Amino acid sequence: MSGIVAAVSSNGEYAFTKPNRDSITLLAGLGVEGDVHAGVTVKHRSRVAQDPTQPNLRQVHLIHEELFAEVGEEGFPVAPGELGENITTRGIDLLGLSVGTLLRIGDEAVLEVTGLRNPCLQIDNFQEGLLKQVVGRDEAGNIVRKAGIMSIVKEGGTVRPGDAIRAELPSGPHRALERV
Repeated sequence: MSGIVAAVSSNGEYAFTKPNRDSITLLAGLGVEGDVHAGVTVKHRSRVAQDPTQPNLRQVHLIHEELFAEVGEEGFPVAPGELGENITTRGIDLLGLSVGTLLRIGDEAVLEVTGLRNPCLQIDNFQEGLLKQVVGRDEAGNIVRKAGIMSIVKEGGTVRPGDAIRAELPSGPHRALERV
């Protein structure tokens, strides 16, 4: 399974959106250099309030660009970085990956998929009604989260738009992504 990087984004200040960059640098065990969510322990405010010593399983946030087309058809224009992601992808089924999948990006960087982003009400503050577009229910009534995946940095490196993404599935049975 493979795809490409459509855009990269980071922000050194707490804000919902992240400006697009020409490149970002991933730091092993930390996240995106200079990004407010980089660190060994949790940085998301709600997680820090619960337990600031938790490991940071949300160092790098990825969203598939195809989601933007989907919500755009419903009247919600969204561009890369506007939902707070660090890496916008194209052509790879992020939501279908297994926990522990390695994403090799560009020449050096390696991410390990930890789970699904759990979208919050800030999405509706960005565009009212958008939260219902990225969180829904399937036919069986199960919650479906479509706002991307979270990962940790296993190997650092520079990531740029146009870089190739290669997914290496872990051995063993598929472990569906859950919210982290």
